[in-house]
Amino acid sequence: MDQRIFGIETEFGCLVHDSAAGTPEQVVEQVKNHIFLEQKLGVIDLHARDYTFEPARSGGFLVNGGRLYIDAVGDHEEYATAECRDIFDLAAHERAGHRILQRAVRELDLEDAVSFHNNSVDHFGGHTFGCHENYLARLDEDFFRDAVAYLLPFLVTRQIFIGVGRVGGHRLNRTDFRNNVMRFSNHEVDYIWVHNFYGVEIDPTVDFQLSQRSDHILKTVASKVRFNRAIINPKWDSYYNFSNLHRLHLLFGEANMSDWATAMKVGTTSLVLDLVEEGLIPPQVRLADSIETLKSVSRDPSWRWLARLATGETIPSVDLQRIYLETAQRCLAGRDAQTDWVLREWDYVLTGLETNPMLLDDRVDWVAKRKLLDMYRESEGAAWNDDMMHSLDLEYHNINPERGLYHGLVEAGQMKQVLEEERIEAAGAQPPPDTRAAARGQVIRRLIDSGSRKYVIDWDSVYLDKERYLELRNPFSNYEKEAEKFARGI
Repeated sequence: MDQRIFGIETEFGCLVHDSAAGTPEQVVEQVKNHIFLEQKLGVIDLHARDYTFEPARSGGFLVNGGRLYIDAVGDHEEYATAECRDIFDLAAHERAGHRILQRAVRELDLEDAVSFHNNSVDHFGGHTFGCHENYLARLDEDFFRDAVAYLLPFLVTRQIFIGVGRVGGHRLNRTDFRNNVMRFSNHEVDYIWVHNFYGVEIDPTVDFQLSQRSDHILKTVASKVRFNRAIINPKWDSYYNFSNLHRLHLLFGEANMSDWATAMKVGTTSLVLDLVEEGLIPPQVRLADSIETLKSVSRDPSWRWLARLATGETIPSVDLQRIYLETAQRCLAGRDAQTDWVLREWDYVLTGLETNPMLLDDRVDWVAKRKLLDMYRESEGAAWNDDMMHSLDLEYHNINPERGLYHGLVEAGQMKQVLEEERIEAAGAQPPPDTRAAARGQVIRRLIDSGSRKYVIDWDSVYLDKERYLELRNPFSNYEKEAEKFARGI
């Protein structure tokens, strides 16, 4: 599956249990500074990448090829993986981000006062924050007019096997703010280019649903993200821009704890993009309303997950996914080992969803979480709207391996493992060897060793001055020789 570049950006929730540690905004700043200035895992930006959203010293690039920074909208600690060509490399680098944050929390002696959560919703605060996916894709002028209609049905129904699950629901209200639970920020940056506000209310009609993000997604494709969240957010920048290929930025995703789910999320999406780019998707997959399907599938308590097609007929999401799977089996099977792994697991999980979804609790996040919640409800007589149910939901995503419920399942041998421990640890300090991240990581390590304070780094370039720069335009190249020569001059 090395014919495509992909990466993940995760915004982490920060929960402060002891006010003596400071505000969440102060904590994320302290953690970020510790990672760069004390652990020396990267070089902090001395320039503003974006004066509004990423001002100077808000973060920087890491020796593992990734990037850590504070997102000015919401003051989230955000970690972007290095560019990867291997789905297990990506899963390892995504997991390494958790460990980088948690190690900083431990070294700062904040473990009893602060917790970071790899989730995508604030149950009582009404906020949502993302786990965005990026794919190097063939985005020609017709993609958002025609081809996207063949991608959307897959995207809005893949939650049946990669959804993380959540207790309860939110509903959006633009006309009446009396029941709004979302506190509006005092920071001007939160409202840049915003023209359409809404309030968020607790929806008591929902006990449990598959997706944490679906209640907050309003559009299929949109460039504005705040109060106008979309499935796809077009990005025309240098992060992934090579030849006639561009960055496909999926905004609607959510943060998986299961490494199997992370690998499958990116693996299946990559295969479907292969099919879309070659025009191989059968026309019958087109939906009448992708946004309505995203929400109705997430909230369906019967687990039938019906989707309404453009023809007016309905189809179970499992059957819709099988159309994509069977097309991929026919066109892509035998191409490489990772493709075949994805095809086998895709078939396995769809079969399990048809027969008994609860037997998939060793790999599917929403099933593992649901099983834990059901056990608690049965033993304690709890109702779905009890505060403890929301707390347990949140604790599933706690990245602290000593306290997170997901980690407890791993320790008990109840979750399928697709990554070796050594691979995750290596990903915290070493970039993937087969993308341009390798060169960037090598140069960053040299900058740290030299103590240089003169640099400008981006995904596709490193500048020291007007005459000394290293271009990394091809994301598939590791630029080994060029990086070695460049680093020697620092």
